[in-house]
Amino acid sequence: MSNIVLAQAAESAVNLNPGLAAIGYGLGAIGPGIGIGLIWAAVINGTARQPEAQGKLMGIAWTTFVLTEVLALIGLVVYFIASAA
Repeated sequence: MSNIVLAQAAESAVNLNPGLAAIGYGLGAIGPGIGIGLIWAAVINGTARQPEAQGKLMGIAWTTFVLTEVLALIGLVVYFIASAA
């Protein structure tokens, strides 16, 4: 009889993975968002202080922007993997 009860409990169990994965991705996206804001704020500040350095600053800014954005994309991939499991 206990096997029947356990089987029914397993069938009625709720999968919490998609909800927890969405919360985790939302929290994980905060870091790259703040990082991107800090990158462009530094470029604006540096250009205002030394306008002739804008070209060099923009190159560095785009490189670090891409590296920071990769973290958000990795988080998105992990979200889909965790929600599918």
